[in-house]
Amino acid sequence: MAAIAIVGGHGKVSRHLITLLVHAGHQPVALIRDPQQAEDLTPLGAKTRLLDIENSDVDDFAAVFEGCAAVVFAAGGGPDGNIERKRTVDLEGSLKSIAAAEKIGIERFVQVSAIGVDQELPDDAGDVWTAYVHAKRDADIALRESSLRWTILRPGGLTDDEPTGKVTLAPEVERGDIPRADVAAVIASVLDDNRTTGKQWELVGGTTPIAEAVTAAVTA
Repeated sequence: MAAIAIVGGHGKVSRHLITLLVHAGHQPVALIRDPQQAEDLTPLGAKTRLLDIENSDVDDFAAVFEGCAAVVFAAGGGPDGNIERKRTVDLEGSLKSIAAAEKIGIERFVQVSAIGVDQELPDDAGDVWTAYVHAKRDADIALRESSLRWTILRPGGLTDDEPTGKVTLAPEVERGDIPRADVAAVIASVLDDNRTTGKQWELVGGTTPIAEAVTAAVTA
């Protein structure tokens, strides 16, 4: 059994991921800001550790990563209009996670980003969306430049629909939606698959079963 640290452990994708990791024989370690969130996660099989992403430093991140074999960065600053949190959570949270993993020798790192963040934004994108896209883009750049065995997943619009188990996965795909549960299933699929190291894929709903989609993307 491998312990897997999940940054943003109380998020909707993460809650799906916890269940999948338990079924795969892993021990999810959900990093949470509010102790009360443990009440939602421990029944799913997660262990919880406290981490305030915005007010913790690299050493704090390293401490809660201790004993883990991999890190999944699935945190986000939320859908509200708080521009500052796009930097402090989506970007700086990722940067501190990367640095902490490198510091204590965790090699495997899977990051949840967003579709199309390398593309030029339209003039009417708005300040909040621009801040979000730039934060995700810069976090991905930092991870690609790190020493870690990374995989970057860039899902399209997230929904709470029932999982289909089928996706479209490639370096670039047409924009579309995808259930959060299917994003979690792809994370779980790539986490133990060494073929996915150094790969960055966009991800939306599709017609190809997840295992087949990952194999096809690796060999493309």
